Parts: sequence; structure tokens; C-alpha cells
Amino acid sequence: MRFGVGEAWKKVFGPVFIYLNSDPVGSGPGSLWEDAKNQMRIETSKWPYSFVGSTDFPSSNQRGTVSGRLLVRDRHAKKWLMWGDSAYVGLAAPGELGSWQTESKGYQFWTRADGQGYFSINNIRPGNYNLYAWVPGVIGDYKYANDITVTLGSTTRLGLLIYDPPRQGPTLWEIGVPDRTAAEFYIPDPQPTLMNRFYNNSDIHTPDKFRQYGLWERYAELFPHQDLVYNVATDDYRRHWFFAHVTRATRFGTYQATTWQIVFRLQGPKQSGNYMLRLALASTTEAVVEIRFNNPLARRAHFSTGYWASGRDNAIARHGIHGLYWLFNFKVPSGYLVEDENIIYLTQRRHMGPFQGVMYDYIRFEGVQ
Repeated sequence: MRFGVGEAWKKVFGPVFIYLNSDPVGSGPGSLWEDAKNQMRIETSKWPYSFVGSTDFPSSNQRGTVSGRLLVRDRHAKKWLMWGDSAYVGLAAPGELGSWQTESKGYQFWTRADGQGYFSINNIRPGNYNLYAWVPGVIGDYKYANDITVTLGSTTRLGLLIYDPPRQGPTLWEIGVPDRTAAEFYIPDPQPTLMNRFYNNSDIHTPDKFRQYGLWERYAELFPHQDLVYNVATDDYRRHWFFAHVTRATRFGTYQATTWQIVFRLQGPKQSGNYMLRLALASTTEAVVEIRFNNPLARRAHFSTGYWASGRDNAIARHGIHGLYWLFNFKVPSGYLVEDENIIYLTQRRHMGPFQGVMYDYIRFEGVQ
């Protein structure tokens, strides 16, 4: 956080609720867990608590409400407006697109839209905010153009909001689902000696399988001689795209950079102008991804995520499946491509340890506008 000279600042954390429960002998821990979750729902419905006497904690009637409806306009996906189904919509301090991810100085208030994009954010502290949103299944971030001022007991109806996600041309191919996680990709079983029985399920779609320990070490075991090669025409990202682009451990106790390949063919004759490669990252930890087209030995990469976006969310080491979201949009001159088979080389060049790497959220290649 940054503070100006002489700037005063305070922030309320809490109240904190601690719940201790018990149940009849022999009923098992599952009933305790279900009881705790039920109590959590009860307490959540009571928030903001009315018993707090501090003037720094406004009561419910001293807070405001912001509501509206979010729709998505992407004519290359659908010819008509799409509902912002289950969108995450929130108020946070005024800032740039996506700045809410790293903003902690002020307060944030979030909700989920319903299936038709309607949302209502309740119990908002008075103050000035920007409205941010993102929609599962849709790339990028939304930000409402105007600041929103919430006053005591105010109700702000924003009406219809239209999100135009990044788009140049038709989708030629895509890998993954734009949901800001790497959960849809291939997550291997852990080593038997490291198996956590709580997450023990060989189904590749088990929701919490990524929480198993040591999964980053499995990459070198699964790809002992050659790095990952993915063919967009024949491969399935759920089974053939490893969930984390990590370094390769060697038998000398060192680590090597890894280069993944995406193999594809252009649909029809090559067009003049620029194609578009959109690279969305679900996580990055001290990593730099260099991108080369059809020449893995090119001295200078055609594109790079850059050192400024190397990230420190540490999701790989902490058994996570996402960290901060990054979106890169690269204009690809048609001269980089051939009308036959093309290969994109993705090199994660930093390799000082096992946890430097990225998790891809979604990759899309678009045609010329």
C-alpha cells in the first residue's frame, strides 16, 4: 500500500467469529463439518452485525446498494447479446482495469450475478468506487466507465451494462476455458508416498486434485525426454495439456528451462495483415514466457510476457490452481506463419528452482480482422 505525506488511514478487520461445536459420540467428523458450514451460513446472513458499537463499522441501514444487469457482446461468439451468466461483480477503489486484484487499502464488495446477468451488491460502506466484473467463460475484465458514489442508505440502479471482451477476428483455435484457473487441464496423480487420502481419487476431473503435494515434480517424469507437444487438431486439453508450465529437474539437482509446442494448421490460405494470439495466465511465479513462431532457435523471441509481469503469487508451491490473472494480446504478422503446419514455441526461461512457472488459463488464436 502507498500513503501520501501526512495521509491518515484506518481499516476495520472483523468482527471475527469463532465457533466451537460438538456432537454425540460416534457420529463422526462429517457431522461436525456440516454443522459448522450451516453455522457459517447463519452468520453470513446476519452480516453486517448490528451489535458493533464502533462508528467505523456502519450498520446495515447506513450502507448502500448497487444493482444492474451485465450482458456480453461478442459477435464472433454469438450474433446476439449474451447474458453475463454467473458473473463476478464487485466494487473496489477507483483504478485501472483489473486493479482490484492487488488493491487492499480500501474495502471491496462482491457478488455473483444470476444466470441472466442480474446482480445486486448490498451493504456497501459509503465511499467512492469503481465497478469491476468478469464473466466465467469470457476472456478479459470489465470496468464500468464512471465512478460510483455510495452514501448512507443509497440505492444505485445502473441499468443495463454491456461488456465488449477483447476480440479481433474469428477464433481459429483455442486451448482451455477462460475461467481464470488451470483446473480444466491435466492434473496428474501424485507419487504414492505423497498421496493425501482426503483428495485420493484418480479421476482427472476431481475438483481438488491439484491440492496433492509434489505435482510439479511429475512433469519431468511424464515428459522425460521431450517437453510437451500439443496438437490443436487432435489433442484434448483435459488430458494432454499439463496444468502448470514448470521447470525440469535434472539428476544433478539443477533445473532447466522448458519449451512447450503448439502445433496447428491455418484454415484456408494465409491472409495478409495481423493475426491475434491471446494468452491468459491463471498464475505466474517469477516466470517469463517467450513466444516464437516456427523457429525455436530465433535469437530474439517474437513476443514475451516480460519481466515486469513475472509475478509472485506462488500458486505452484502452495498447491493452488490460480493466482493473479494476466492477459496478453499479441498481434502476429502473417509473415510469421506458413500455409502448412505451424508451431508456436512457449519457453518458460527462468529456471533457478522448481516453483518458477506459469499456469495457463486460456489461449486463443484469432484470424485477421
